[in-house]
Amino acid sequence: MTDMTPGQIILLNGTSSSGKTTLATMVQQIRPRPIQLMSLDQFRDGMAGRFRGFNSASGEPGDQGLNIVPIEHDGQLATDVRFGPYGRDVLRGMRRAIAAFARTGNDVIVDDVFLVEDALDDYLEVFEDLDVLFVGVRCNLDVIEERESTRPGRFPGTASTHFHSVHAGCEYDVEVDTATMNRRLCAETVLECEAQYPRVFESLRRARHQVADASHH
Repeated sequence: MTDMTPGQIILLNGTSSSGKTTLATMVQQIRPRPIQLMSLDQFRDGMAGRFRGFNSASGEPGDQGLNIVPIEHDGQLATDVRFGPYGRDVLRGMRRAIAAFARTGNDVIVDDVFLVEDALDDYLEVFEDLDVLFVGVRCNLDVIEERESTRPGRFPGTASTHFHSVHAGCEYDVEVDTATMNRRLCAETVLECEAQYPRVFESLRRARHQVADASHH
């Protein structure tokens, strides 16, 4: 068996309804080489319905997986997305499945929302030997909330609860704004950066290793 050259990974991070899936599918359409879409939504939809709760109480199956919880945020009714222990295992499995897929030579575009605090650190570990283009997908909150109001299966106020937190600690190779750029321009902007090095994942990983080394002294 010959050694296989790993595929390229384009990792998209942004709030719910920020336009990541639209961007990903446009990248697929105009990119010369094929690229496989793997998304948080796909893994979420693969969870049994009883583990996808709506305001499930502690100990219930919905609380163990992915729980949609109505909350008050900045004085308004909003929605929080909470992952229980099973849900977090699914997220860890998703990241490793993506890495395994890329290691077999497939290019992958990842549509994710960093909803748990260890998401970036885990990606940095799992993708350590892979070439990752890290993309921040931005959009102003007014546009996002308008999109939420018209999308089936989306709960109002979901994006507002994690509008800032999903980008915490993140530095990107490139950022796009889906409120001010059309989807083709967003995709072209991302693809123009594929051949540009070094990648920001490398500096983020080094910074975390330095912090870890310092804490051991």
